[in-house]
Amino acid sequence: MKETAMNKVDTQINDLSNGQQLSMDENVEEKVKPFKRSLSRRSFLGKSLAVGAGTIGAGWLLTDRTPAYATGTLIQGDADILRFLSAAEILETDLWQQYNELGGIQDSEVPGGSGSKLYTKALSRLDSDMDQYIHDNTEDEFTHFTFINAYLVSRGAQPVNLDQFRTLPSSQATGAQQIGRLTNLMQLTVDTSWWTKYRSRSGNPDLGDTFPPAVPGLLQGQFPAIPRNDDDLRPNKHIQAIANTAGFHFAFIEQGGTSLYPSLAQRVTDVEVLRVLLSIGPTETAHFQTWHDKAGNVIPLTDPTNGLVFPDLNSPPFGGEDFQTNLIMPEPCPFLNRTFPVCSIIRPTETTGAAMGALNALTADGLFRGQSQAFFTFLTQLAQAADAAQRGC
Repeated sequence: MKETAMNKVDTQINDLSNGQQLSMDENVEEKVKPFKRSLSRRSFLGKSLAVGAGTIGAGWLLTDRTPAYATGTLIQGDADILRFLSAAEILETDLWQQYNELGGIQDSEVPGGSGSKLYTKALSRLDSDMDQYIHDNTEDEFTHFTFINAYLVSRGAQPVNLDQFRTLPSSQATGAQQIGRLTNLMQLTVDTSWWTKYRSRSGNPDLGDTFPPAVPGLLQGQFPAIPRNDDDLRPNKHIQAIANTAGFHFAFIEQGGTSLYPSLAQRVTDVEVLRVLLSIGPTETAHFQTWHDKAGNVIPLTDPTNGLVFPDLNSPPFGGEDFQTNLIMPEPCPFLNRTFPVCSIIRPTETTGAAMGALNALTADGLFRGQSQAFFTFLTQLAQAADAAQRGC
């Protein structure tokens, strides 16, 4: 059986703790990503940076200006925050790997699986580049947890390894690897209130406000976001409903990370640990805005197999600013105190109980259905330790 990317890196992390170097690949080789269009996101960034570098003086480029990173043991609170974030990123990587195996691009950067043609086609109705975006999101989460674990080791702290909990079954659909999983994408109860939360100009969850879901039906059952087996590929409206569920679930996951990093950053003491959180957190926001946009393209339909309804969010009884599909940037809302002018912000960012709040949200999502009590105990301990961290002077 082919070793998964995550298991491979966990082995590398263990090697790192014994003084060996962490690397994404054991052999150095040129990696070429398949082009899904004439210019991918990453190639565009690479070419843009190359052009920009050409305008900088050669003396600057030839000078090693890389600052030394911090050394010394982390204080317990900072280590606890990083350990919880590492666990969260491992869980994210696990779920995104499942999405990529069936609906993304399988290559040397994100190996595993062989794709599901009909599922990929259904996802493409939300955007023609969905497979590329899924691939890139998967790779990003992979780099997040490998970096955080490596950083923990470099500062004398224990990295996080969840391999003992890889006990959940894989999808039986053609294209999925048959390996143990940490997360369950086949029985989800997706909260879509993030949609209205980010469109509200009067409410903020940090001030006690609540928001209606965009797709109420997704809160009223357990629904797959990937095909459970090849029978789920028909009829057409059923596989499209699965793709629609995934589209809303993508954004649900990434809006959680968007809030988690700034919430926990307020509890950090070490300035370099703060830099880690402030550097990784915004990538979660970039993911969220991408998926927020794509969720607006879900196909209105009723799944003939279970009655799940995806409404037209631009039409009554929906519609209006709270549901309008092209409003993907955070609407200004109250912040800190309602006496201040409204401000466009990430929300929530309240730090009290942020880690447990994130864990509870993922649990309510159904992401851990079938997991052991030991799994929940371990994650709860990590979350409680992170929430107990106190910023020092």
